[in-house]
Amino acid sequence: MNITERFLNYTQYDTQSAEDSQTVPSTAKQLVFARYLKEELEREGLDDVEMDEKGYIYATLPANVKSQDIPTIGFISHYDTSPDCSGADIKPRIVQGYDGGDIVLSEGIVLSPSKFPELKGHVGEDIIVTDGHTLLGADDKAGIAEIVQAMVWLKEHPEVKHGCIRIAFNPDEEIGMGAHHFDVERFGCQWAYTMDGGDVGELEYENFNAAQAKITIKGISVHPGYAKDKMVNASLLAAEFTSLLPASERPETTEGYEGFYHLTGMQTSTEEAKMSYIIRDHDRQKFEQRKRFMAQCAITMNDRYGEGTVTVEVKDQYYNMREQVEPQMHVIDLVVRAMQESGVSPKVKPIRGGTDGAQLSFRGLPCPNIFAGGINFHGPFEFVPVQSMEKAMNVIIKICELTAQYNA
Repeated sequence: MNITERFLNYTQYDTQSAEDSQTVPSTAKQLVFARYLKEELEREGLDDVEMDEKGYIYATLPANVKSQDIPTIGFISHYDTSPDCSGADIKPRIVQGYDGGDIVLSEGIVLSPSKFPELKGHVGEDIIVTDGHTLLGADDKAGIAEIVQAMVWLKEHPEVKHGCIRIAFNPDEEIGMGAHHFDVERFGCQWAYTMDGGDVGELEYENFNAAQAKITIKGISVHPGYAKDKMVNASLLAAEFTSLLPASERPETTEGYEGFYHLTGMQTSTEEAKMSYIIRDHDRQKFEQRKRFMAQCAITMNDRYGEGTVTVEVKDQYYNMREQVEPQMHVIDLVVRAMQESGVSPKVKPIRGGTDGAQLSFRGLPCPNIFAGGINFHGPFEFVPVQSMEKAMNVIIKICELTAQYNA
């Protein structure tokens, strides 16, 4: 089985996670794929293949060189897909030798380089697309296919020497829960890499500091015909609260290292309004300031409309892995060299988001993020070039080879 066949097979499983679920994994359908994946790893001859009751899968490619000094390293990907777009009944299609023009996904649905200029970098390649009605699932089933294919290749090429390699696949990354039940001790690695980045060459060891904010606004419902000086419309107060946050600090107006406030959901009526926000910033000090500012917005509203009208609950989600990875820059240097020797130009950049690796880094497992090749994640215009997946697989192989040399 080649990497394309492996990935296309994975896309046939609906593994969408769910934010409001109280179970682990958050959806039972993730376990269906997890069981299949465990069986596949066993068929491919990996050692120590195990899956716990929460759907976390671990496996080993044993070292093929005798040395106690070679560190054990790992590769990790998540198998859930985003709640933002359906992952059911995915119909992938391969556009052979992409010519640089528009790609008609379905009637009236077009993947165009005028809207998605990233396409221009993949002219001549074989691009896997959707039919425009679901996401593709390259985030992060492309990463899984790359890891599995790399392990199979290494098994078939014993002339390439490597130490002990551990791999792991987990649920619920897309809802920020992927690392919560990850068994770092069982994994047993000095460091690891998530294969969860975007376009070719991306290498990320900086990510947002992240928090979630829940805002509740209490109104007073009165018959509108007799509401003068009595009604407090929670829907209007929700709009007013939103207006207190700077319009220039939203996802759609920021880039690079710029942080933001993002309204992710709102349910309102006259009597009550509930809003969900995420707060993001790479700089820890600015991140803390953002949280304080949101709390101050609630104070401002309560001064106007009465104590208890607005409540804000802020919960930290994860932090910038840079402070954990930077003291061990050999972990990054190995990837840069592996990319260069694989014909890939490294593009070191901050993640405008987060990965399981951020949380794992703060649990003692330095875990930067490497490209998996997919583009336009979480929506129907998602695509992944076959050649990008092959390059990611080659980088994994080269990292394993270089790590054996690093401490041999």
